[in-house]
Amino acid sequence: MNTKQQLRALAQARRGVIVPGAFNALSARVVEDLGFEAIYITGAGVTNMWFGLPDQGFVGLAEMADHTARIRDAVRVPLIVDADTGFGNALNVRHAVRTLERAGADCIQLEDQVAPKRCGHFEGKAVISTEEAVSKIKAAVDARQDPDLLILARTDACAVLGFEAAIERAQQFAEAGADILFVEAVTSAEQIRALPQRLDRPQLMNMVIGGKTPVFGAEDLGGMGYGLVLYANAALQGAVVGMQKALTVLRDARRLEEDPALVAPFAERQRLVGKPAWDALERRYT
Repeated sequence: MNTKQQLRALAQARRGVIVPGAFNALSARVVEDLGFEAIYITGAGVTNMWFGLPDQGFVGLAEMADHTARIRDAVRVPLIVDADTGFGNALNVRHAVRTLERAGADCIQLEDQVAPKRCGHFEGKAVISTEEAVSKIKAAVDARQDPDLLILARTDACAVLGFEAAIERAQQFAEAGADILFVEAVTSAEQIRALPQRLDRPQLMNMVIGGKTPVFGAEDLGGMGYGLVLYANAALQGAVVGMQKALTVLRDARRLEEDPALVAPFAERQRLVGKPAWDALERRYT
């Protein structure tokens, strides 16, 4: 199977496959190296780490396509790409899907927020009409060149219109051709348990560390029937803590040794970026 087919099989197995987020090629390499089966290219992570800005719609299609292409070159596992609202109307969605598919996406996520969007666990969200949201999903489905490319449809309606409205939207997204459904920022364990019973398509559940949704283990979510369990910014939050710890020691002690509790060893860093393979190529071509 190719990576798109692998991802479809993972989602349809409904066993709670954990999908960590990556914000650049090295973080994606770490995710793959640790044995995870798929990667989520996070718009929030790219915005935070690339621009130093909050997740409020500052990242554009060009940046996401560039990051997707770099990550696709770095790893072999399936990639889900966060395309936010599709960067405009249905025609923009069509262009975004074409662009991200060329860049190497296996699945493209689109959401129904009013642009500029904001993190699903921030206050002050607004959503577009159901009719417009459905038209954008239809445009995405029509735009894909490879029929194996997956469309992941996210709704933020739960926080704005209520849980029942979010389920109704998700169902309409499925009818429009979405392959995977994502009801964002549910706020109770009862809602988490209800979604797989109410919607037939494979679903993703987002576990945001410190967010509005109660945290369940991936095994429990798989038992409920969720296909994918997203930890979009666990790597980012861990990286921030790691940087803070190492740099605090450097600031206070005025020196920093190769302490595995604080920094990756030099050799490990070279392994992750593939230096042995590049050395072999250099010998081959010299």
